[in-house]
Amino acid sequence: MKRGIGWMTLDLCYLPASEALRRFRDRTLSPVEIVEAQLQRIEETSGTINATSFVYAEEALDAARDAERRYAMTDGRLRPLEGIATAIKDESNIAGKITTYGSLIYKDNVAQTTSTVVQRLLDAGAVVHSRTTTPEFSCEGVTHSRLWGVTRNPWNLDYTPGGSSGGSGAALAAGLTTIANGSDIGGSIRIPASACGVVGFKPPYGRNPSSAPFNLDQYNHPGPMTRSVEDCLLMQNVMCGPDPLDIASLRPKLTMVADRSGIKGWKIAYSLDLGYFELDDEVRRNTLAALDVFRSLGATVEEVDLGWTKESERAAIGHLRTIFGSWLAEYLDGTRGELLTGYARHFAEGARESTCQDFLKSMFTAGGMYASLGPLLESHNVFICPTLAVPAVAADHDPSKDRVTINGKDVHPSVGWPMTYPFNMLSRCPVLSVPSGRASTGVPTGIQIVGPTYCDEAVFTAGLAYEEAIGGWYTGVHDRPAAASKQPLPSETVPA
Repeated sequence: MKRGIGWMTLDLCYLPASEALRRFRDRTLSPVEIVEAQLQRIEETSGTINATSFVYAEEALDAARDAERRYAMTDGRLRPLEGIATAIKDESNIAGKITTYGSLIYKDNVAQTTSTVVQRLLDAGAVVHSRTTTPEFSCEGVTHSRLWGVTRNPWNLDYTPGGSSGGSGAALAAGLTTIANGSDIGGSIRIPASACGVVGFKPPYGRNPSSAPFNLDQYNHPGPMTRSVEDCLLMQNVMCGPDPLDIASLRPKLTMVADRSGIKGWKIAYSLDLGYFELDDEVRRNTLAALDVFRSLGATVEEVDLGWTKESERAAIGHLRTIFGSWLAEYLDGTRGELLTGYARHFAEGARESTCQDFLKSMFTAGGMYASLGPLLESHNVFICPTLAVPAVAADHDPSKDRVTINGKDVHPSVGWPMTYPFNMLSRCPVLSVPSGRASTGVPTGIQIVGPTYCDEAVFTAGLAYEEAIGGWYTGVHDRPAAASKQPLPSETVPA
């Protein structure tokens, strides 16, 4: 059996991008060393975590060597992410590379163009060494498909890393990459950020460009995923800004700085259940502990009642079925329909039942929700709530046939446990998900820091203060998942 990488090499796998950049500049570390370590880590965990769909080892090493040469030069032409190892979700196009969207239908699909946010990462010097797994067409909050099998949570292999950017979350938690991208149409960045214990940012609608037609869906937000708030800010600064191909993209570009002035005197509102979610006791405990940290930093923290109800869940389903589901329903024809994973087919079939009135009602409901949150954010700096109502569901959870039970009550198997989609409905609010602790299963939990519309700086200032107060994450051996080093599981297939 091949020996695993040593702890010193593993430290390189978990080195924050901000620190790696400093060490690259002072020539005490080479980008090649990190890429080599993470490529070995990917190989070691492929049979357990299964977080990557493609690996570009030789290309990445060549790019890392080029970055190494750039750091040896003195002309000052270093780029913001020069030499930083990066994983790209197998949903974002890279020209000349296969992009599968997690579907057998697209298993040989070679992209003709590169997604704008990915091109910006490449232009900033990022070294793309792998693609990360996603559920089919990114349509669920878990990550498994007939094409790629089951992706597992590095903290406990029995559980999902979340979805749809689950491969990115798992890759970060297991030390397979330094940064990764994701996309969030109902929580697909924040769900895996919480379940994997990493940091994920849902930017306000239009801040980060996307491609048609989903750039015109206000639920849709491409964004960054990292292991630290500072790295998330660094990556977001690269990804954001207007795009001539995206009419919804915002001008001017917002470039943030890491504001470490603290949050003393801030007013923070919170809700544990948003008024209608069933909440796991361990999530409740960890959320309350995180709120105590904000109090210790000098903020006033108070519980509020937004007056939201279960109608929010029904409205979100109506919206998602009308646009996303209707698009997916195009694949229900004979041959292609037979290739779909069960949950994708279930979602597409449900969309055929949606009506224009459902979509209109979802807009009225979102307006009512913001009528309570908007004024609250005028009198408070940020709002906080859990990211997920449970730490995570089973790795092979199939919402088309499986139940989710919280506190002895059945909840909706797709949207009854992620507390994320309300902020896709209220899409202009920036939301940062950060870890809040771990459950008895070892699976992490998270909180969402929600800011006023387009006030990205507010959530990052709060996140930086919280991260500094608790000392960060993944800083030592005991802050990293042990499950990532277990022996391979028996081969599995996902039922149709």
